[in-house]
Amino acid sequence: MTTLVTGATGFVGSHVARQLLAAGHRVRVLVRRSSNQRALDGLAVERTEGDLCDLTSLDRAMRGVRRVFHVAADYRLWARNPQEIYETNVEGTRRLFEVAAQAGVERIVYTSTVATIAVPSHGGALPSEQTRATLDQMIGHYKRSKFLAELEAMKAAAAGVPVVIVNPTAPVGPGDWKPTPTGRILVDFLNGKMPAYVDTGLNVVGVEECAAGHLLAAERGRIGERYILGGRNMTLKQILDALAVITGRPAPRVRLPHAVALAAGYADELFARITGREPQIPVEGVKMSRHRMFVASDKAERELGYKPGAVEASLETAVRWYEEQGYIRAGARRKSVAHAQAA
Repeated sequence: MTTLVTGATGFVGSHVARQLLAAGHRVRVLVRRSSNQRALDGLAVERTEGDLCDLTSLDRAMRGVRRVFHVAADYRLWARNPQEIYETNVEGTRRLFEVAAQAGVERIVYTSTVATIAVPSHGGALPSEQTRATLDQMIGHYKRSKFLAELEAMKAAAAGVPVVIVNPTAPVGPGDWKPTPTGRILVDFLNGKMPAYVDTGLNVVGVEECAAGHLLAAERGRIGERYILGGRNMTLKQILDALAVITGRPAPRVRLPHAVALAAGYADELFARITGREPQIPVEGVKMSRHRMFVASDKAERELGYKPGAVEASLETAVRWYEEQGYIRAGARRKSVAHAQAA
């Protein structure tokens, strides 16, 4: 059985491909010519060049495929041309569903995001798969594009296309080459670049458990349903405190007002537009941080048999991986390694 994975050069997608191979699947991956493919090093996958915006390449990639894991997305909180994000995340997803339906694919697992669910709730209950957010509640182009793409997935499922939706939270662990925005928090902390923190929160999950949830969704998920693949709700301060225990580095004690962080974000984006480099403090990210993205994620446990692991173990694995791959400057790395050896 050939299984197609899009986004296999990315963080979650590479783990999905790895676990499919371990389960005995023949795996084909759709890769762009410009993609950095180091996440696939050592994996016995069939690589086919193409793009979500190219129908011919999608048709070629889909031949002989029974299952599709559509993990690919343009995950940027800032872009000079935001339309690029919509072209990939919305139009590319719609094209993929159309081609998969024509090819007679038996099951598609579409990777959405918890951002389409984790919106401010009234009454105290945590957002869950039953939460119906609106486009107006989505902050920034990335969130809006993923919200619209999820609507495409629901529309396809209603039309008979066998789509199951998964909504990962904030994955951490090895193989975060880019790194992701969550991974950037870890790297900045490890390099001593986080003197203060903002009052926000995330649901953190180990990337291996998140990938395993994708495979469970393919086997047991109900068509048209959403499944949050989450772990533990943690404030940013709790995450930094956990990293302090792991590394021996002190956690920041100063809480930065959102207004100050937002002003810094606008200044950084202005500089980014002048220089062309990606901003270190995306305004969209600061705006998102005003709301704690906490969710209830027990539906996947009940219906799929999904089991999130200990977040501390995933954070520690991520720290060691960033150290081994050279993301941590020498002085900070020595301190962290010395602490690990003493432990």
